[in-house]
Amino acid sequence: MLLSAVGETLWDENEGLIDVVTATSGSGPAYVFYLVESLAAASVAAGMDEKAAMQLARSTIIGAAGLMEASDVSVSELRRKVTSPNGTTAAALDVLMAEDGMARSLRRAVRAAKDRAGELAKG
Repeated sequence: MLLSAVGETLWDENEGLIDVVTATSGSGPAYVFYLVESLAAASVAAGMDEKAAMQLARSTIIGAAGLMEASDVSVSELRRKVTSPNGTTAAALDVLMAEDGMARSLRRAVRAAKDRAGELAKG
């Protein structure tokens, strides 16, 4: 397949999912970049130098992406493997995984992008 030369491809007979694909994969890089910005800003707010905070945030995302690419286990399992029970990561995940946390925000973001893609398709 021609597109596989530039990245991973996914085939689905349901063309109605194109707006979800756009909202997830097309807009997804911006979500990741914003995560890096937000993680760095949170580190600065906690007292870290801005340049160091950005370097750590970028390196963290790049390293995590490398682990995902190199591993055959699910991302949920990778998350569990890097989370010590009752440790610092677990404390942070309690916040991010709360009912009003990251998953809810991402559902709203993907829905907004999907809806906008549908509007743009209609012209």
